[in-house]
Amino acid sequence: MAADTYDPPMSTTASAAEQAARDIADVPAVEVITSAAVHLMSAAAVKCGLAEDAEEQGHLDLDEARKLITALAALVTASAPDVGTMHARSLRDGLRTLQLAFREASVIPDAPGEGPGEKYTGSVV
Repeated sequence: MAADTYDPPMSTTASAAEQAARDIADVPAVEVITSAAVHLMSAAAVKCGLAEDAEEQGHLDLDEARKLITALAALVTASAPDVGTMHARSLRDGLRTLQLAFREASVIPDAPGEGPGEKYTGSVV
């Protein structure tokens, strides 16, 4: 073992893992789902060029944005019946905003129903 590395005792590592599992167990599923959705929305917004100076800083990447928006659409569509009306409505609104921003940023527009996530949400016009 190198002098500059530290391996915690197995019991410390196991107890940390047990504590992390207990912490996760205390979080309601709706919070985990909405948190994941917010992360996807934030990343997609940056990739669509909605962040300040996104184009100038090279963050605009519509190929990556398409993947993120499609993943978000799948998550929102699949979880909507379980997260409740209030959360589902907010997530759908955010998703629709991103889909429209993608269309606006795209040089070659997708056909109706072919945009990111539209196989889950239907056409966004």
